[in-house]
Amino acid sequence: MQTIPAHVVLLDSVAEVAPRHAGLCVVTGSHGGVSAARYAAAVKARIYIFNDAGIGKDEAGIAALALLDAQGIAAATVAHASARIGEADETWSAGLVSAVNATAARDFGLSPGMRVSSALALSAPR
Repeated sequence: MQTIPAHVVLLDSVAEVAPRHAGLCVVTGSHGGVSAARYAAAVKARIYIFNDAGIGKDEAGIAALALLDAQGIAAATVAHASARIGEADETWSAGLVSAVNATAARDFGLSPGMRVSSALALSAPR
């Protein structure tokens, strides 16, 4: 397994996010749906990474991106075929970005096709 930088935390479920994670890059194994956005909005991390869960009907698997963007919280998803849902370590090591919100694009330079670990490894707080 790759070394995880100090500014990155891996959580298999976004339901595990806690106030101590504020200001960190939170990589989850959770889908990026509406319910995930509720957990993420409660703790202002630098960025949240979710699984797109195949995106689904009405883009339900990436719905959190717009909801968090409206609150100024960066968020992105990885392609479900690149990382298993529910496994944050795989999201980190193998996840390929599939969708990003405007805040993540602006603040992190994220775009589809990037590897999560490569993109976030260099994003340590200044």
